[in-house]
Amino acid sequence: MLDDYQLFTEKVYSYFGIDLQKYKEAQMKRRLTSLRVKRGYHDFTSYFQAINKEVDLRNEFIDRITINVSEFYRNPKRWEVLKSSVLPQLISDQHQLTIWSAACSTGEEPYSIAILLKEYFPNVNAKIIATDIDEKVLEKASQGIYQEQALKELPTNLKEKYFSIIGDRYEVDASIKRKISFQKHNLLEDDYPKKVDLIICRNVLIYFTDKAKDIIYHRFSEALTNQGVLFVGSTEQIFSPNKYDLQLLDTFFYQKVPQQ
Repeated sequence: MLDDYQLFTEKVYSYFGIDLQKYKEAQMKRRLTSLRVKRGYHDFTSYFQAINKEVDLRNEFIDRITINVSEFYRNPKRWEVLKSSVLPQLISDQHQLTIWSAACSTGEEPYSIAILLKEYFPNVNAKIIATDIDEKVLEKASQGIYQEQALKELPTNLKEKYFSIIGDRYEVDASIKRKISFQKHNLLEDDYPKKVDLIICRNVLIYFTDKAKDIIYHRFSEALTNQGVLFVGSTEQIFSPNKYDLQLLDTFFYQKVPQQ
C-alpha cells in the first residue's frame, strides 16, 4: 500500500506532469514536508487538494521543488575557459551557434552567455534558448532585473556596459534581453531542442536520482551536434562520459564524440 507521500507524488505527476519520484526522495520529501507544515497541512493528501485549488500555493510548491539559486558568471574560472577555449573551438568553422541554457532559473546564466558572446564574439550569430519548469522564475528572468549580489562575479567593465542601475537593482540591457528566448520546459518529460552546439545545465542534476540523471545525460547527448559541448556544475562530474557518447574536454565541459 502506498504511503501518504507516494500517493502525493503520483497525483502531482498525474495532474501537473512533474515526476517527483525522479528526484532524490529524502531531500525532496524533507523540503516539501517543511513547506506543508509551514502552511498548516497535516498530511500530503490535504496539501495536494490545496495546491490543486489555489494558484499561489501551487506556484510556491513548484518554486520549492526547483532550485532557484544562480548568479552571473558563477564559478568565474569556468567562464574564462568557456571564453578562451570552448567557444573558439565551437565557432572555428561557423558563425552561427545554438545554445541551450537548461533549468535556467532566474536567467543569470543565459544572460551571462549572451553578454560574453556580444563582448568577445560580436560576429557570431547565436540563438539562445533558456528553459525552466517554473513559470514564475521565467517571468522574473525575462524582466532581467537583479540585486547587486547576483552580479558579484561579473567583471566591473561588463556590469557598467550591459546594465542600468534602477534604485538598488540592476537591469540587463535590452540588446542582451533580445538575444534570449525564455520557454517553459520539463527536463523529465518534454522534447529536447535539436542540433544544439552548447548546453549549459549547472547545479541542477545533483537533485535527481541516478536513473533520472542517466536519462537526461542520454537526451542531452542526443540533442548535441557532433562535437557539441555540455557545460555542467562544479558538483556534477560525469564519471563515465563515454556511456553518453561524450568525452572530457576540460573540467566540467564534456564534448560529443563525433559520430561516423
